[in-house]
Amino acid sequence: MAAGKTPKKAVEKPSVFESYRTKRGKMFVGRIEDALDHTAVRRLEGKVNLLLTSPPFPLVRKKRYGNLTGEEYLAWLEELAPRLAKLLAEDGSIVIEIGNAWEAGRPEMSTLPLEALLTFKKAANLHLCQHLICHNPARLPGPAAWVTVKRVRLKDSYTHVWWLSKTADPKADNRRVLLPYGKDMKALLRTKQYNAGRRPSGHVISDTGFLKNNGGSIAPNVIDLEAAQHVPSSLLKFSNTAWDARYRAYCKKHRLEAHPARMQTTLAAFFMQFLTDDNDLVFDPFGGSNTTGAVAEEMGRRWVVVESSVDYAEGSRGRFEQIQ
Repeated sequence: MAAGKTPKKAVEKPSVFESYRTKRGKMFVGRIEDALDHTAVRRLEGKVNLLLTSPPFPLVRKKRYGNLTGEEYLAWLEELAPRLAKLLAEDGSIVIEIGNAWEAGRPEMSTLPLEALLTFKKAANLHLCQHLICHNPARLPGPAAWVTVKRVRLKDSYTHVWWLSKTADPKADNRRVLLPYGKDMKALLRTKQYNAGRRPSGHVISDTGFLKNNGGSIAPNVIDLEAAQHVPSSLLKFSNTAWDARYRAYCKKHRLEAHPARMQTTLAAFFMQFLTDDNDLVFDPFGGSNTTGAVAEEMGRRWVVVESSVDYAEGSRGRFEQIQ
């Protein structure tokens, strides 16, 4: 080195940085614990209408996308919960998808998912609005050791979806997610005839109680992602596999690993339609492949997403046609 010259210092990348932005949203890279201290995220406090996420599941064994396990997971969630709840608008909601867990080496279900819910709810001082089941019959049989090898358990085909809020009466309207009427209801509306009166359950059905066409039936708290009749017609486009095909093609082209646990686009679209209005703000602290941001962009919602992996965030660019 020449005399008198000062060696250049290595430039360190900040712990949280903006990876890209679109017309409606921004993707940040960094641990959510650090991101919550970032100026851009702190500005969201009290403004998020829907916090929608599928966090690393509380599995008994670690996965390559970085889940914690056991008591360590619960302690991490307990510390994080009140900080995330602080982002919510007064009428905002938190929707969390959590899968099932099994004890290591035994055909025994773990109670960690339920403990995770209770830990999060108590630490954040939230109301539990409803428990929903996300059923995906196309899911591969698992846990493999007990389902396909020893054949002593049934296929695990659903995840828990917990809807929580700051108040007991958050923004919500189930008329936005009505399901198509079945053939029997369509026939009833056409003929104007059905058996009124008292049912064995004690309910009394009036002569005209089911004759009004409300545009569809009220959705149940079980969402079947493979059955078209169980998805609001306005959201059917999100069940198209082309959504994920474009993402996978982008990852392959750029030699990036696709995220192994991607949120279902239909599920994200359902809750955005149910719980938010146009231009509302949606936040996802565990972005993964950024299903949340892509669906929000399509539905006219603003979004902010945080993902800890640089590679997963980079791959998620493939979900957008225009990126700044």
